[in-house]
Amino acid sequence: MAETLKERKPGKIRIMQVKSVIGTTPGQRATVRALGLRRIRHEVEKEDSPALRGMIEKVRHLVAVTE
Repeated sequence: MAETLKERKPGKIRIMQVKSVIGTTPGQRATVRALGLRRIRHEVEKEDSPALRGMIEKVRHLVAVTE
């Protein structure tokens, strides 16, 4: 039986910084830091949530995402 979106448990998502934050806006730099990323090729694993997806969308040109 198919699960609905409300029944599905949020999974893990891996985020890796692939580009430098030099030359980006202060808000984008703050978002990358809030994601827990410190340098290029640094990778973190977080619980998937709508708030996290919004943060990723803001800096999508700086990060790579693996579900």
